Amino acid sequence: MAGGEGKAKPLEFTPTWIVALVCSVMIIISLLFERLLHRLGKRLIRSRKKPMYEALLKVKEELMLLGFISLLLTVFQGPIGKLCVSPSTMLHLQPCKPPLHETDHLGGAVFTGVLGGGRRLLAGGASSDDEYCLKKDKVPLLSSEAIHQLHIFIFVLAVTHFLLSAITVLLGIAQTRNWRHWETKIQESDDGAPQMIKHIREFKFIQDHFKGHRKRSRIFGWMRSFFKQFYGSVTEEDYTTMRLGFIMKHCKGTPKFNFYSYMIRALEVDFKKVVGISWYLWAMLMIFLLLNVEGWYVYIWITLVPFIMLLVVGSKMEHIITELAYEVAQKDTAIRGDLVVSPSDNFFWFHRPKLVLLLIHIVLFQNAFEIAFFFWLLVTYGFKSCIMGKPAYVITRVVISVICQVLCGYSTLPLYAVVSHMGNSFKKTIFDDNVTEGLVNWAEKARRGTRTPNKITTDASSSPIDGANGGAVQMTNTRANSSVEQGTARLI
Repeated sequence: MAGGEGKAKPLEFTPTWIVALVCSVMIIISLLFERLLHRLGKRLIRSRKKPMYEALLKVKEELMLLGFISLLLTVFQGPIGKLCVSPSTMLHLQPCKPPLHETDHLGGAVFTGVLGGGRRLLAGGASSDDEYCLKKDKVPLLSSEAIHQLHIFIFVLAVTHFLLSAITVLLGIAQTRNWRHWETKIQESDDGAPQMIKHIREFKFIQDHFKGHRKRSRIFGWMRSFFKQFYGSVTEEDYTTMRLGFIMKHCKGTPKFNFYSYMIRALEVDFKKVVGISWYLWAMLMIFLLLNVEGWYVYIWITLVPFIMLLVVGSKMEHIITELAYEVAQKDTAIRGDLVVSPSDNFFWFHRPKLVLLLIHIVLFQNAFEIAFFFWLLVTYGFKSCIMGKPAYVITRVVISVICQVLCGYSTLPLYAVVSHMGNSFKKTIFDDNVTEGLVNWAEKARRGTRTPNKITTDASSSPIDGANGGAVQMTNTRANSSVEQGTARLI
């Protein structure tokens, strides 16, 4: 009997007040969450935080994708449960080794869940789909309980990835707040003061990185770069020198360019890319789940790989600063004024500065996967579950994941924020929204072969390249064409 004792009651035998109450609670929570995101988006727009608003839209897209995945799992739960396989199929690539008595009777009353290794007595509390396969002396391809647990895990992973990415970026921005004082000091400095002639080896930037060695030792340079990322990864001399190098390469006519504001805006734009889960990250997730086999200890490597990658990325960016210093120091000349380095894509892997952001994105996702997987297993199966692994391994994995997350926000992300601009190109956030839109429109018209306007007028008071003075900036047709062609050619 459907509503009999000892069995779950279907909806047709459930009191209406219970159905209405549960639905009301779910709807109210959903509406409150939707209003919260809406108000947050309006506040970001009012604060002119367009990159952060676009990141919020990216989060909404991920939530929509999760909702669709949830819908698919719910709709296909019945058909998947009726896909019956031989009991011997369930003995391969298991996350937990089943006890001997369960293996012997796997075709009878006991089966093993594929994802979680959860075991249930079919004769006692099996669903109708499970009984459907049991009558054929087979087991379901994926039990209803395993589908439910998989559904929860994907949701936990997405939420964990977003939260950890947001915490890391906020920690990185907070770490760079100290740099604002350096920028303010530069803006308030007197450029009209007499400048001394100094030998290039007398600059502190060269002394810190070149160490006066006439012959560079690559091993020593990499070792110093590796350890420097753990303490004072970016000093005031580093920031001042790289800032001047960027200005002299990309906006030489505006020595008072606010490099700090440009750097923070660029970091906010990159956050939009980091917070999303791309297709290749979903593919990595499937590989991780596939390799979760008993005895392989694959999650030890999944924990170590992102940590090692993060250390390599941090060492590489520190080494780029050293390379900048070495390139200038080997000239061995005396100069008047400040030290100027020469940014170049040649310092980056495969001459692609964007590759650094991709590696950071992968590291954050792998780390989020490890942390989400740990808490999901802890709540679902407990700390002593076989799928959790040996306690010593579990504790080691959690400690490494926490260290990796803190190091990324404390050192690696601030390093990326400034070193990523030491390439041949600059990012479109160097312009304000109006100028960027004008450049895009101009490029589109240029591709279509239309004529450009005779005059371009912008409000420099809102432009990031406003120098020390505000007011309206007018460019003639010749200057506009040359500037825009040069700017659009170097935008990334």
